[in-house]
Amino acid sequence: MIVGDLLQVPDLPLGLAWGPPELLEREVTGVTSTDLQDPARYLQPGELVLSGLVWWQPDHPGARALALRFATSLRSAGVAALLAGEGTHGEVPPSLVEACRVHGIPLLSVPAGVSFRAVTDRIYLRLWGDLRSAAAGTAAVPEGARRELVELMYSGAPAAVVLDRAVSRLGCGPCSLVAASGRTIATSADAPDPDPETVRRALENGVALPIGEGGDTPFDGWYLYPHAAEPGQAAVLHGLADVLATLWTRTRGEAAERRRAAGRLAALLTGAAPVHSTELAEALASCELPPDAPLVPLTARIDGVDLAWAADALAEALRSASADAFAVGADENGRAVAVAACDDPVRLTEGLREVWHRLQARLPDRHLLRAGVGPRAVRPTVELVAGLRQARYALDAAAVAAPRGATVGTSTELDSLAALVRGIPPEVADAFRRRLLDPLTEHDRIAGGALLATLVAFLDHDCSWARTAAALHVHVNTVHYRVRRIEELTERDLGRLDDRLDLRAALLCGVD
Repeated sequence: MIVGDLLQVPDLPLGLAWGPPELLEREVTGVTSTDLQDPARYLQPGELVLSGLVWWQPDHPGARALALRFATSLRSAGVAALLAGEGTHGEVPPSLVEACRVHGIPLLSVPAGVSFRAVTDRIYLRLWGDLRSAAAGTAAVPEGARRELVELMYSGAPAAVVLDRAVSRLGCGPCSLVAASGRTIATSADAPDPDPETVRRALENGVALPIGEGGDTPFDGWYLYPHAAEPGQAAVLHGLADVLATLWTRTRGEAAERRRAAGRLAALLTGAAPVHSTELAEALASCELPPDAPLVPLTARIDGVDLAWAADALAEALRSASADAFAVGADENGRAVAVAACDDPVRLTEGLREVWHRLQARLPDRHLLRAGVGPRAVRPTVELVAGLRQARYALDAAAVAAPRGATVGTSTELDSLAALVRGIPPEVADAFRRRLLDPLTEHDRIAGGALLATLVAFLDHDCSWARTAAALHVHVNTVHYRVRRIEELTERDLGRLDDRLDLRAALLCGVD
């Protein structure tokens, strides 16, 4: 497929804003929706970029510079073309046309009435058709069965109906469609849902076959899992997996549209400007979240991996946790941001934790999955933004508590000074600890004393002189002397609650 093919699709009324014939010959490898100002790191060479141009501000004094920066980012990623939506500004900005001309990026316009989901769906269906044409005659699925299944998928039939028809037509035994998390997407008739751990092992051993070309991340692909494949059925199963790529393509297009709407919601919740109730209600409605249901904010990241992976991981975890309805986007700092319709954050957290280790297994050990769950928001305008901040803090606190494992933290667990301190940025916590405790550490290093150990024991034993002395195996007068030196060096009075809390917090800042 080349860029110029898009202008020939009958039910896709795209316009050519700029692009000479030679650039319209560029090969297309895929499509990505984004409204980031600088999306280069999330793009692949040869991709089409769909953008609603939310990042462009017509009244901004540097509007032309914004357009040039966006086009520069696309050029550096080697994209095939830009598809710009006219819904936000009513037209494709002239400054963007000029920026694309400068950088040699074909620019197509998407009319306001055309959904990005429809565009994405058509593109992937065309790409899949090209792949099938190139592989004509190589699959083991009879052409009549292939045509029947493809027509069924085009009609919008559910995955379970398509899979059941395929199994009955091909006689390949019971099969399931599964996700990377081990979640069952669909199962043929008379076949039980496979156990998630069994699916995980099947994925590791190559028993589960990837659908189509596989996903862009370790979390968004589908797999065909044969429950009991018989000898000689490998070719048929591989052919069925190939045919089912159309179904995955359709679902992927729908997901791209949802991610675009969720990205706008994420930008609203994480932006510097105050959130207005009307704006938020419109953003929630565009994500198809129920207007009157309690909502729970969530966030996620993967240490050392781009944000698209974290968003896909969190979306798959929410599906596996049977969240009623949710939207997952990303903020400008690279964290996934989600809002889920749920009246029980505890149950939601338990569901996420159950699947979290299976998602972590899809990553190298050094890339750790982190998530944070905020409190239930009954009044979204007032509570969602604050709840998302709590979710972020819970994520950071859980990551410090378990630095070598995948974690799901929740705001309900921020119920102690130790838990609260764990969420403080490491640089801030370390500076606070050194400011208060370095005098004691330095004294112990030079004089060979035990002031730091005495402080820990004194606070652990509720400032009891006798119990501290017994714990340290020293005379009580020694404890009195050491406490006086601690107070002199730290300029804190251990008889005052506030000062004791300062020193306790400093000690907690050094706990791994």
